[in-house]
Amino acid sequence: MEYVIQTTKTNAGKRQIPITEEDARCFQAIIEDRGKPKKEKFVDGYCGFLYFDDEGMPLVALHWEHRFNRMVSKYNEIYRVQMPNITPHVCRHTYCSNQAKAGMNPKTLQYLMGHSEIGVTLDVYTHLGLEDAAAELHRMEEVQNARQEMNRTKDEAV
Repeated sequence: MEYVIQTTKTNAGKRQIPITEEDARCFQAIIEDRGKPKKEKFVDGYCGFLYFDDEGMPLVALHWEHRFNRMVSKYNEIYRVQMPNITPHVCRHTYCSNQAKAGMNPKTLQYLMGHSEIGVTLDVYTHLGLEDAAAELHRMEEVQNARQEMNRTKDEAV
């Protein structure tokens, strides 16, 4: 197998990603737990990879897909309700949907996902359904009720 660094599909794929303090602590823990590689591996001039295989080479998508498959298989052997196949790419969809459900600004989400078109972020990666629509309507109803209460309080104060 040959290791190569591929360019992103679009210029939007090249970006700096801010992380939370908790994320930074998690990355630091990963680095501390894994130990130093015997020899720093370079791939097309890049180094500083986060995860390595048994031979000290960077883990690639196929490694992660195999790990996910093993986890799902073990889970499905134990539990009656079966888990569907999960790939690293599915995690991107889940992240995007969860951030959208949490109310993240769509343009911020587009940037974080590395999409050059907002339609890709909203129409392909964000999966919302009836429950999400009902929750949003309930939230909007609460906002409207709060506004009415504020106006009532203002009128009484005058």
